[in-house]
Amino acid sequence: MIGDNHQRVTRSSVNSLAFFSHSAYVASFEPRNVSHALSDPNWVIAMHEELENVERNHVWDLVKPPPNCRPIGTKWVFKNKQGEDGMVVRNKARLVAQGFCQKEGIDYEETFAPVARLEAIRILLAFAASKGFKLQQMDVKSAFLNGFIEEEVYVRQPPVFESARFLDRVYKLRKALYGVKQAPRAWYARLKSFLHKSGFVMDSVDKTFFLLSRGGDTLIVQIYVDDIIFGGSSHALVSSFAEQMSREFEMSLMGELQFFLGLQIKQGLEGTFVHQAKYTRDILKKFNMGDSKPMTTSMSTNTALDADEDGEVVDQKEFRGMIGSLLYLTATRPDIQFAVYLCARYQASPRTSHRQAVKRTFRYLKFTTELGLWYSSGSSLSLRGFSDDDHAGCRIDRKSTSGTCQLLGTSLVSWSSRKQDSVALSTTEAEYVAVASCCSQLLWMKATLSDFGLRFGRIPLLVDSTSAISVAKNPVLHSRTKHIDVRFHFLKDHYEKGDIDLIHVVSANQLADIFTKPLEFDAFTRLRGELGVLQVEGVDNALIKGEIESQWTGLIALLV
Repeated sequence: MIGDNHQRVTRSSVNSLAFFSHSAYVASFEPRNVSHALSDPNWVIAMHEELENVERNHVWDLVKPPPNCRPIGTKWVFKNKQGEDGMVVRNKARLVAQGFCQKEGIDYEETFAPVARLEAIRILLAFAASKGFKLQQMDVKSAFLNGFIEEEVYVRQPPVFESARFLDRVYKLRKALYGVKQAPRAWYARLKSFLHKSGFVMDSVDKTFFLLSRGGDTLIVQIYVDDIIFGGSSHALVSSFAEQMSREFEMSLMGELQFFLGLQIKQGLEGTFVHQAKYTRDILKKFNMGDSKPMTTSMSTNTALDADEDGEVVDQKEFRGMIGSLLYLTATRPDIQFAVYLCARYQASPRTSHRQAVKRTFRYLKFTTELGLWYSSGSSLSLRGFSDDDHAGCRIDRKSTSGTCQLLGTSLVSWSSRKQDSVALSTTEAEYVAVASCCSQLLWMKATLSDFGLRFGRIPLLVDSTSAISVAKNPVLHSRTKHIDVRFHFLKDHYEKGDIDLIHVVSANQLADIFTKPLEFDAFTRLRGELGVLQVEGVDNALIKGEIESQWTGLIALLV
């Protein structure tokens, strides 16, 4: 039931020519409050659509409040949705319950719902590029309104749209409303149940990945809350799935995957290019770095950051904002990973030297705005990892920095740069800890990819430390390595089981070196290119494909 005021606003809008003249356009501003929103017909339409979605999904019933009922408040949230070009494409008005008022054990029990990791998204993109799948995208309209809830939850009537005849009544929720703590879990349960009934099998590791095998054809589906990526080997199977979803839920079929979670994705015959050029330009503008002098590397080799307690204190809020913006950019820019994570260590008390280091990264982005990850269609689906470390690299506590990366063929899908938890007493120990971390990630990827139908024997793990390899292979050495935490000795177990194969690689070919310390320009750009971080716009994709494969020839030869 929609309130009387809402009906009155809608009728007056429908009867006016302004309603139709504005229906093809969107408002460019975001309202401060409901009154501000009512001043623009486009936002009236948006609120109307939201309340209609609620009614159409039978989310609630208008009832008399039971004794001792403490209904949850509701509020309107207004947000402009932008396209890849930064233009406003939709005015979204969302009716949100004030879930912070809910009491655990009374209004909700479980709230957890799985969310896809970015590594899983990149694995899917690399796999689809290699198999030649054209990925599609769909968006579920008002997804959370589809999830059933078991608890008794009451909410107040929407602000401004209260029923004039039943002001004393409240809404009893039958399904989840945005803002209710159990809403994500309820929506995930509903979608999972539907996919299972449709014949999909859920990944044993990644609970947001589903696969359907029918005859000799395969359909893969990756969900991220209400955004769904799907593709397969059969056009008929893909079309059938899209129709099924449209019948079950109200969908927005967005066609070919192009813009997802802020990632710009271009799919072609030669491969897939994933980048964040728009986001890069936005943060350069946000922090007034658009006119800064470009730099060729993300961090100078002379940079040695420490607490700098005598340095001038800078604005902590601005510094954290810069770091936070850069952290999201590392989703497609592994070349800035080390610089960003090194500067992030000093967010508690940033100084001028730390801010200068961050600005250096922004200046590098000014020089390399269009760079992104290239996933070649000619890439194999073999799995390999690289591991390196910088022993005692932190000048404050002398902890080492681990750098690891994992590739699917020539496609970089996972990487990390992080300070180790404990101080390593030797380079061997530091290397061993880094290798163990890389091994752990490879095992997760191996389990995930098994549900893609990929099977691996010994996974090559390339290390440039012969002593770390000896510790894992030779039991005699373990009497001298008792100071290494026992939890890292699982590396030896997995080597003996045949899960991984430790291979020595010369330091010049150690791709993970870029995640452990600042490098000179030549080494930095060479490793960046070998990781598949390229600028594809305006360049022949076939040439890029050949360039990457030629760079990998020497490394692949080591594994034969």
